[in-house]
Amino acid sequence: MKTQTYFFSLILAFSFLTLSCNDDDSPGIPADTALTPPNSFEFLNLRTSSLDNLTQTFDYLIDENTGFIEFTSAKGAEIKIYTSCLTIGGQALEGDVEIEFVELYERGNLMTTNVATMGKHQNGDLEMLVTGGAFYLNITQNGIEIDNSACGIQMKVPTALTGGVDYDMIMWYGDMDSDGDLIWEEAGNGAGVEITDSYYFAFLNQFGFTNIDRFYNDPRARTTLLVDVPSGYDQENSRVYLAYVGEIYGLSRLQMFENGMFSEHFGQIPIGLECHVIFISEFEEQYVFATKTVSIAEGEIVTISSEDLSVTTEEGITNYINALP
Repeated sequence: MKTQTYFFSLILAFSFLTLSCNDDDSPGIPADTALTPPNSFEFLNLRTSSLDNLTQTFDYLIDENTGFIEFTSAKGAEIKIYTSCLTIGGQALEGDVEIEFVELYERGNLMTTNVATMGKHQNGDLEMLVTGGAFYLNITQNGIEIDNSACGIQMKVPTALTGGVDYDMIMWYGDMDSDGDLIWEEAGNGAGVEITDSYYFAFLNQFGFTNIDRFYNDPRARTTLLVDVPSGYDQENSRVYLAYVGEIYGLSRLQMFENGMFSEHFGQIPIGLECHVIFISEFEEQYVFATKTVSIAEGEIVTISSEDLSVTTEEGITNYINALP
């Protein structure tokens, strides 16, 4: 941990105060002294720490009699991993293994972990997905990743975790782009989801990031969006997200940064959409943020100034973003 300044100590001591630069119920302390924009590693470390804090671990012993691994997550998702064809270094897997599992549902955790629900259309355009759960699953042995080229994985996810059943949900796999952001593509090769009133039954065939999602459905005409951010912040040390009013199980991210502005350059933002524009960065291992609620107009430009910025904890920003309407 870095040596804390007196200013930062005040932030921690009063982290539950509800002062805001833009919304009366914001958890942040207004940044009334000059903030130093972080470098890329400081910003990455903050989000990595948020992901680590949400990672559940399970230890298992695998031998020739182990047909599958089963465990239940903290939120009640049930996971079953078949083990007969798992390998390590070309050999059948046996011995002690560690399972890592992350489950993300609401937009606050999606934001702090940078797991925005941006799905890719066949033409390459990106658009927000509404999620029935975003997940990360991995198995290692002595720090070495296990190969899964054939073994099946099943997940039973309660639909109540995302507000009830949605029969349009399908399976997606997530891959990192060159900026370290997850992009979701529709899963193939036998992966899919069966849906009941109470559960999503997901069938997977690989470890890593998976998602039970559908594209956000809005018939209105679409436009692009620009967000002007304070000097010193860019795609290396900050992000801009969109939280759609009334849709708490999904989070859009602005993908491009040019001329001091983040942009949604695919033209996929519905005109007239009510949404919260969320800027985040890092200061002294805490979250720097600002939010503005707007109704999207054609060619919309939203400005975030340095006076809009506040500082808060991971818990504070997560709860605040989740509570936005």
